Amino acid sequence: MKELLLDLRGVSKSFRTADGAPRMVLEGVNFSLGEGEIVALLGKSGSGKSTLLRIMAGLVPADGGTFTYRKKPIHGPVEGVAMVFQSFALFPWLTVQQNVELGLEAQGVAPAVRQERADAMLELMGLAGFGGALPRELSGGMRQRVGIARALVTNPDVLLMDEAFSALDVLTGETLRTDILELWDSASIPTKGILVVSHNIEEAVMMADRIVILSSDPGRIRSEYVIDVPRPRDADSPQVRAMIDEVYGLMTMRPAPAPATTAAAAPVVDYRLPETDVNRIEAVLDLLAQAPFNGRADLPQLADEAELPDEELFPTYEALGLLGLAHVEKGDISLTPLGYRYAEASHTLRQEFFGQQLLMHVPLAALIRKDLEAELSGTLGEEPFLSVLKESLDAEQAKRTLEIAIEWGRYGEVYEYDFNAGVLKLPDEEAKQNAQT
Repeated sequence: MKELLLDLRGVSKSFRTADGAPRMVLEGVNFSLGEGEIVALLGKSGSGKSTLLRIMAGLVPADGGTFTYRKKPIHGPVEGVAMVFQSFALFPWLTVQQNVELGLEAQGVAPAVRQERADAMLELMGLAGFGGALPRELSGGMRQRVGIARALVTNPDVLLMDEAFSALDVLTGETLRTDILELWDSASIPTKGILVVSHNIEEAVMMADRIVILSSDPGRIRSEYVIDVPRPRDADSPQVRAMIDEVYGLMTMRPAPAPATTAAAAPVVDYRLPETDVNRIEAVLDLLAQAPFNGRADLPQLADEAELPDEELFPTYEALGLLGLAHVEKGDISLTPLGYRYAEASHTLRQEFFGQQLLMHVPLAALIRKDLEAELSGTLGEEPFLSVLKESLDAEQAKRTLEIAIEWGRYGEVYEYDFNAGVLKLPDEEAKQNAQT
């Protein structure tokens, strides 16, 4: 049995909303990372992936459960654990060499040794000759190489990578990912375990020995997927494509209903709406309706055709399902009868369909419309609705959820919005009728 590097049992974490109420981000998470493993952590927005990584690194304390590194409790930053961030997190006023030496300096390593180790790591990462450059002189891919070099130069047992490739273009990200895997598989680095947080399913399948999928709001371990195909893996091979398809299916699988119910709960007013806009919803629907898909598609194939990253497509799939325009199951998406009618409809009819489905399936939009109709002036400020959302969402999430509901409602002509005044109102003709009655 592999020796455990990181072990989390029953870990929970909550943050405070604007009104001081706790909001659970992680609940009852059991996770372990063993020696010799690369594990990928997948989950939609709100699943707490980054929070979980920060708990493992000792940067954020958990509220409950036990969490250990090599069987020792984690009470703060762990010397054997290093982290690579999505945003590169380099100090712009320091040279590449100085940025890479930071961790060694914090450990009290002598200057001459720091320089020697940093030089060796820069060469290993393909950055020899760039030690005197400032971060602004480098491309995004090279800056991320500096971030990885800074993490690896401390010889960590565990490397945590938080969306480390997502800020890069596809080709640069793929090249850097390949280089990391070559270092790992050739034992050129002393790291014993890697945990990768990603939105990219293909990336996870290409890198990981095991994929862990988190559910959202709060984050819980929903499923695990073991990959026993040796690296390097061919992304175009039938075996790898089949695995990608299976993971898509796990990601889009609806959670089982709670034991006390016989059906999945319908969305509620404070349901965190998917982060997508109307243009993307209709673009994906139109793509799905056309040949070669003709209303039904394998999600990985649709993603390839759409040329959009998974983090943009998953909320769009959710929105299509929420509005009753498509059905997603086991890695496939298919248009509903209404979805077919929507694809063939004129712009005006699309707006009408969108508004009808919005009022039927999005309780927040229905609440806004109902309250506007009850108001003689047909006008209300946004604050009452923000207050409702802040009862269970933090301020930023509440604001974003209302923004999405407003955008969708304006498109569906369910209500209008004055951005400068922060005021919602009924469409002009309906407001007149409302005042007369």
